[in-house]
Amino acid sequence: MMEAALQSLWAGGGTGAQASFAKGLYSLMLLSLRVATVLGMTPLLYAMPVPARVKVLLLIALSVALANGLAAQPATTLEQANWLDSALREIALGAVLSLGVLLAFAAFTVAGQMLDIQIGFGIAQVFDPMSNQPSPILVSAFNTLAIVLFFVVDGHHALLRGLAYSVERFPVGAAWSISDAWGPIMKQVSGMFSLGFALAAPVVFSILLVEMALGVVARNLPQINMFSMGIPVKIVVGMAVLSLWFGLMGGAMIRIYTTIYETWDAMFATVAARAA
Repeated sequence: MMEAALQSLWAGGGTGAQASFAKGLYSLMLLSLRVATVLGMTPLLYAMPVPARVKVLLLIALSVALANGLAAQPATTLEQANWLDSALREIALGAVLSLGVLLAFAAFTVAGQMLDIQIGFGIAQVFDPMSNQPSPILVSAFNTLAIVLFFVVDGHHALLRGLAYSVERFPVGAAWSISDAWGPIMKQVSGMFSLGFALAAPVVFSILLVEMALGVVARNLPQINMFSMGIPVKIVVGMAVLSLWFGLMGGAMIRIYTTIYETWDAMFATVAARAA
């Protein structure tokens, strides 16, 4: 019924002001679906203990702010669009954009999983606020660190600028092709594991040296129980090296965050080249 009322106003069933309001409301509703999908599928909101009402109001406020900066949409673009088709396009586009964010944060999860296995924390489980389920200790720590540093380096401001730019490249309610995102997303997927390993490489290498040393000791002193001795040694060495490496991993973290905007920029450039 809402769609019928809006279409009636666009078709001349209301005054000029009413028709303009209907077009603006239609664009706002579609845009809010894109914004809600991007922020709802990424860990930026649900990692924080914020009430659901605050999250909804925040999404509405962001959508209104972006809608105020929208250029006038061509009448044919909105009048001939079916509400359901347009809504599904916006949700799909938001899901593709959020995938670029999720892949970046997944690199931190890869690093945490790698260290949990090497150090020996893989058995211990804690509650991870990002995934809302139990996860190994260092995975949860790296996920929380990724969120905190993302806000520290103003990644949220860059994300909002990217959303605003996406409205220019992908007009609200207009059709778009998944092929525009396929190449950049696959490139980011291929780089996710290498970036995750780069984040944990010094600690992994140190644990490898410890295991080699423990192997030499076990060979020369077979009466020692290396299982009970090796785990505490690896934990102490691993946490010590991780503490030292923490102050130097900023470059690797920035590189991971940069992949979000490189993926988005490649998508936008593909659309711009096709339009030209």
